[in-house]
Amino acid sequence: MTSSPAPAADTTTPSPELRQLADSLGVATEFWDYTGHHRIVSAATIRAVLGALGVPAGDEGQVRAALADVELAPWRAVLPPSVVVREGRTHELAVHVPDGAGVAVVVELETGGTLELEQRDAWVPPREVDGVLVGRATFVLPADLPVGWHELEARVDGGRARRSPLAVTPDRLPDPGVATSRGWGLMAQLYSVRSARSWGIGDLSDLAELTSFSGDLGADFLLINPLHAAEPSGRMTPSPYLPVTRRFVNPIYIRPEEVREAAYLTGPQRALVEWAAEEVRGTNATNQPIDRDAAWSAKRQALEVIFSAGRSRSRQRALDRFRAEEGQGLEDFALWCALHEKYASTGWPQELQDIRSPFVARARRELAERVDFYVWLQWVADEQLAHAQQVAVESGMGLGVMHDLAVGVHPGGADSWIDRDAFAQGIGVGAPPDMYNQQGQNWSQPPWRPDALARTAYAPLREMARTVLRHAGAVRVDHILGLFRLWWIPDGMGAGEGTYVRYDHEAMVGVLLLEAARAGAAVIGEDLGTVEPWVRDYLEERGVLGTSVLWFEKDAAGQPLQPDAYRRLVLATVDTHDLPPVAGYLAEEHVDLRERLGLLTEPVEHVRAEARTERQRMVDRLREHGLVGENPTERELVEALHAYVVRTPAVLVGVSLTDAVGERRAQNQPGTDTEYPNWKLPLADGAEQVVMVEDLPGSARLLSLVAALRAALGDDDRLA
Repeated sequence: MTSSPAPAADTTTPSPELRQLADSLGVATEFWDYTGHHRIVSAATIRAVLGALGVPAGDEGQVRAALADVELAPWRAVLPPSVVVREGRTHELAVHVPDGAGVAVVVELETGGTLELEQRDAWVPPREVDGVLVGRATFVLPADLPVGWHELEARVDGGRARRSPLAVTPDRLPDPGVATSRGWGLMAQLYSVRSARSWGIGDLSDLAELTSFSGDLGADFLLINPLHAAEPSGRMTPSPYLPVTRRFVNPIYIRPEEVREAAYLTGPQRALVEWAAEEVRGTNATNQPIDRDAAWSAKRQALEVIFSAGRSRSRQRALDRFRAEEGQGLEDFALWCALHEKYASTGWPQELQDIRSPFVARARRELAERVDFYVWLQWVADEQLAHAQQVAVESGMGLGVMHDLAVGVHPGGADSWIDRDAFAQGIGVGAPPDMYNQQGQNWSQPPWRPDALARTAYAPLREMARTVLRHAGAVRVDHILGLFRLWWIPDGMGAGEGTYVRYDHEAMVGVLLLEAARAGAAVIGEDLGTVEPWVRDYLEERGVLGTSVLWFEKDAAGQPLQPDAYRRLVLATVDTHDLPPVAGYLAEEHVDLRERLGLLTEPVEHVRAEARTERQRMVDRLREHGLVGENPTERELVEALHAYVVRTPAVLVGVSLTDAVGERRAQNQPGTDTEYPNWKLPLADGAEQVVMVEDLPGSARLLSLVAALRAALGDDDRLA
């Protein structure tokens, strides 16, 4: 994610009609910036955003016509495109039919059976719509509708029946299922945690070992970076937060030897697999940046050998079942992978840009064998993920694997090709200027269109959530505010020239909770930064945990927040992957790095003085609570900071594996691309010596931190 330079701002003030149109479509025309100043969004930005929503607004005539269309849109459809409601509450449903026509509405329940809805006496004046007088009938969705995906059917006199999806979502998720009233867990960048048998990058077999180890320590969860798929050929994007799809898994995380068919390879086939492993296995113990391209090249060679060896009848049947369950979405993703593999070096022909074209249909037939291979990779990854979660549960973890869900996808990726109509074209998602990135940020990710989501009954969100949660006890949603609003930046404009676009958060959160409830999983929302209080209240009401990071939790005077002032329904941690681990942060690594990379917007002396003040205030707070004495060591400070977080009421507490082993380097430096090895650093200790999976059980520093954490939790439980 890189900062975008801001060109001269367009000061054109939007007209009242343009503002009205934008407001009616959820496009913000004003906002408060991080300095507390009120900002008016330029007319140019508003017009560009409306255009990306399919609403022409180039002149005032188009604006007036669009306003009329927006007003009449609900009256032009018998039923809304989709309906999302909460369980346990009655809801009104507006149905539009020719004036005077009779209509009946039934719900076809997901579990079978039907329920006829009661019509409420609520007269609304009819309206003329496209030359036809249209009336509105109001029906009642009862409070006892079961949670699930149902179907509405409106039967209109003299006309064909109209149908619309109906989702009844949980009113609230239960608190996370941990052994006691509170739980703790480890947090790791899976790619960075390697074992002697890894292929140059941490993988799903390493994940199983990590969950087993974590469970033995008494942890309830293991939060890992997003495992979303990246490019299958050519250069692989290092950032797990810029995937080609958020639904499917990056096969780079597969351990080839753990594929069941690998055990039955012939001698020559097994040799090919071992030779491929030898190409990259020697890098496991080095502290050089992780080379994803080399690791994937070696793994792909081995996996192709295993795939070609075939499967037994029962194994093929299991693969066929998986393929049928994942449906067209998996087929289309596998086709995109095959096409990317074929055209990565030359560029895609224009006729293959549209998935609906006959040229794509022909390519699907021609590349059928490669499509089969990429489908098989997802099945294998799914099996290894299932094993890791099974190991986690068997080791006693309350939640097990906690997946991370990125905020968006690569603009040239699979999702934006498969579901092109679901994404706003000519728009990048980012963030407005803030105190850490004063030019704003453009993450170069296309946003979902709110109207397209409603038209498809939130299928992109639903399918993604279902797949990610298949083998998980929890999911962390990066930038969960994206379910409420996103900062849209029109192409060619600076990051500071964007505006917010609102989403139907009741529907978006509801659909996510419905899939989480079905999976028995908890949901944690990354709600850092400037967040309106009502949003946090709303998420808490729905049972979605927030996020608290110790370094960011301060009172109005800039002092560290007292433990009892923290929220309860949060995952509380000391730091994040965008900051150096505690050891590095205390040593001002974040200041040194930003100075070295030219990212500071203020004199380094001033920034360093602020960092030292922050550190001293934190040490003073720790001393106030009796957690450190005079002149504490680095290890004592790390343990005291985690003990401080335990003193908060947070229901979940996270410990970064980098903190546990003494690492000092940040995994990611926002505002950079190639200037820093983002998302490539292997796990190492304070002396930059690689720490492998096999080393963790004997790590004195890790065991000491865990002991301090568990002692603090025990003290806290006794106090309670």
